[in-house]
Amino acid sequence: MQHKITVLGLGYVGLPLARLFATKFPTVGFDINQARVQELNNGHDDTLEVSDELLKSALVKNNPTKEEIGLYCSYDLKDIEDSNIYIITVPTPVDKNNRPVLTPLIKASETVGRVLKKGDIVIYESTVYPGATEEDCIPVVEKVSGLKFNVDFFAGYSPERINPGDKEHTVEKILKVTSGSTPEIGIVVNDIYKSVITAGTHLAPTIKVAEAAKVIENSQRDINIAFVNELAKIFNLMDIDTHDVLEAAGTKWNFLPFKPGLVGGHCIGVDPYYLAQKAQEYGYHPEIILAGRRLNDSMGQYVASQVIKTMIKKDIGVNNAKILMLGITFKENCPDVRNTKIVDVVAALEDYGTEVTIYDPWATPAEVKHEYGLTCHNRLPVIASLAKQSQTSREEQSDLTGKYDAIILGVAHQEFLALDLEPLKKKKAIIYDVKGILKSDTDGKL
Repeated sequence: MQHKITVLGLGYVGLPLARLFATKFPTVGFDINQARVQELNNGHDDTLEVSDELLKSALVKNNPTKEEIGLYCSYDLKDIEDSNIYIITVPTPVDKNNRPVLTPLIKASETVGRVLKKGDIVIYESTVYPGATEEDCIPVVEKVSGLKFNVDFFAGYSPERINPGDKEHTVEKILKVTSGSTPEIGIVVNDIYKSVITAGTHLAPTIKVAEAAKVIENSQRDINIAFVNELAKIFNLMDIDTHDVLEAAGTKWNFLPFKPGLVGGHCIGVDPYYLAQKAQEYGYHPEIILAGRRLNDSMGQYVASQVIKTMIKKDIGVNNAKILMLGITFKENCPDVRNTKIVDVVAALEDYGTEVTIYDPWATPAEVKHEYGLTCHNRLPVIASLAKQSQTSREEQSDLTGKYDAIILGVAHQEFLALDLEPLKKKKAIIYDVKGILKSDTDGKL
């Protein structure tokens, strides 16, 4: 069978996948965000997951036929009517009470239902709890399309494993778990992915197994990070350097190399709640999973309290103190600000009466303002100019001008590693290194 693929959702997961499939298949990238679609068809990805060069090499000018290989991005349903493989890669967030939000997934299922034909396959990549594909999504597709599941159309699940900002472990280099709604469809789904994933594939026996495998991957990481975060709290009380302890323990061959830190983003800080929700529906309260979540969610407040404690020890006045926060994205060298825990640190510091200035060369200020109501500066020359104030006129200085009572390295962007922090400090100022990577002398770190 000749395949034409539509990937629904052109974010951090969908775009790299669509670009990869476009090397072997006619592919349409579909997104409801018209500005995003136009940007991509112009050859630029503002998430920086796909380089302009790579994107432009994949693009074709018009909706490809089933004989034409390449990528075309669209927000028009007419452009996806003749596909026979639909891959859904929309976000699966949680609400303010940490309950799963399936709305994007349901809406994407409705969209597919409007164009689905007999013999088509719908594949889900979004992280969900076991059972969500067949119990929550497929009934929506059936209702809208009027077609019968596993008779007229079929489904698959192949969980995404994208690591935003990681240019080494790109989508084709990460082994892919696949599954299908029947054994035969499982083989078809596996073959489609196997044709582009150089790292290989693993065909799971059922969709539920594939869903469960995905949701425990990040739950496991969350629990391990929670453990070392707890160690950091204990060792800080003992005046022991946690990183020195982990380095020493890491000399054993089977010690897992996790480090303390703020756990944000769209995966590790979210996925465990999906598993916990489903477990509770079955009458089981997952103690370890939720304990790990509580501990990791408390780290923003903990970091802020440690900064304030260190300032007080150095006789630095806290009220109206000026603090420079380096970074607001959820991880280094990546523009993604979704579920970043830096905002928890900022909120806690402001509760203490401090004035926090945020600098991040990777973040988009408008997005930070929209998502969190915070002002973010992202021009590196502004910071660099502070180190050369004698050579820079006052008119060229921004509102970042001035020296700080505390500087916090919140995100390990490459730009920060070479940044001279001394000219930014007041005489008694502190440097707090959340990531534990600065070579300069610091007054505290996790």
